Amino acid sequence: MTLLETLNQDMKQAMKNKDKQTLSVIRMVKASIQNETIKLGKDSLSEDEEISILSREVKQRKDSLQEFKSASRDDLVQQVELELDILQTYMPKQFTDEELEAIVKLTIEEVNATSKKDMGKVMSAIMPKVKGKADGSQINKLVQKQLSN
Repeated sequence: MTLLETLNQDMKQAMKNKDKQTLSVIRMVKASIQNETIKLGKDSLSEDEEISILSREVKQRKDSLQEFKSASRDDLVQQVELELDILQTYMPKQFTDEELEAIVKLTIEEVNATSKKDMGKVMSAIMPKVKGKADGSQINKLVQKQLSN
């Protein structure tokens, strides 16, 4: 079942349950997917493209969360955390720290990276491997740590 089909099914369930919060988040994700579909001029998106959109939505919520926390807006923090929790249910299973570290080490060996100057090469090789399954900033930190050893 595609992400869009899952979202449609969950949207119906949220309507039946009168779960306005979940319904709102699902509608927002569906709108993002439909907008991207129109922008690309396609009939439907691939699974990778759908996950990219979902990842972008999660990243936006995480950024907002940091801003709201620093501004001491607890009311908005709770709202965004709830939205994040709902979005996370549609994300693919995330890599563990150990799995990420192994991928980083392997990729560094593959591209023969030796110093922080090779950071761009390593990141461009890793990101397609972990797309949607890991946070880019977390990967960035792991790569920097490995290259500084």
